[in-house]
Amino acid sequence: MTILVTGATGRVGSKVVEQLLKRDAQVRVLVRDPSSTEFPAQVEVVQGDMLDIDSLRRAFAGVSTFFLLNAVAADEFTQALILLNIAREVGVKRVVYLSVIHADQFVNVPHFAVKSGAERMIQQMGFSATILRPTYFIDNDEMVKEAIVGHGVYPMPIGSRGLAMVDARDIAEVAAIELIRRDQAADELATETINLVGPDTLTGADVAAIWTQVLGRPVVYGGDDPTGFEQNVANFMPKWMAYEMRLMAERFVSDGMIPDTGDVARLTGILGRELHSYQAFAVRLARSA
Repeated sequence: MTILVTGATGRVGSKVVEQLLKRDAQVRVLVRDPSSTEFPAQVEVVQGDMLDIDSLRRAFAGVSTFFLLNAVAADEFTQALILLNIAREVGVKRVVYLSVIHADQFVNVPHFAVKSGAERMIQQMGFSATILRPTYFIDNDEMVKEAIVGHGVYPMPIGSRGLAMVDARDIAEVAAIELIRRDQAADELATETINLVGPDTLTGADVAAIWTQVLGRPVVYGGDDPTGFEQNVANFMPKWMAYEMRLMAERFVSDGMIPDTGDVARLTGILGRELHSYQAFAVRLARSA
């Protein structure tokens, strides 16, 4: 049967497609502009978006299981609700949903609250679901490479509680494994929630120390105040989104993103290998500088 992937052009969704193809799955993607990206010939492409009802119905025709990924947007919740309703309408009940860790706790952060609401809808509407709850993406730090390498400052206000940062490759591979497990199951499986974490829980000072080691010169942590962070990201994203990122950073500082006991062991068991580390990411990024 066919597995539908939404968000297939992003850094996680594109990797989910790759992982599914490695496992010989039949893959369909829903994309706004097929001309803006290239998929392998065996991937079926449907043009449309999550608010285009006709394209959603086309995308779900003949689908058995789907991957739901919503990018942060002003209408993110509406997108999720519409898509889930269309899926239920056409009888597709097997889903892997990309949520976020602490979605039910960081409720003042809009995209966390949205994902908490979508989780509740998935559960109450009777979907057979794997809910994936990733922490902060290691890959986010690609956008601050210049500050780190060029100026010796790690500028992300991630605090001193610690974040169990996760690599997008690990997220995508777990998602693909779960999509295929649900797709191939003889019966609909019980809903499960999986925290997606990295092997190490790192503070701002810890990350600066990793960069100091990798670069062979001092890198300092820029501190916990999110004011400068909000101002910087407002230069390349809408101000409402920059403010939302500030709210998220404030929760990094006050609460952190700490894995539950057994999360790392569970993930290494699912993947059959060690998780990708921040140290390895820093080495790779430094070589590309």
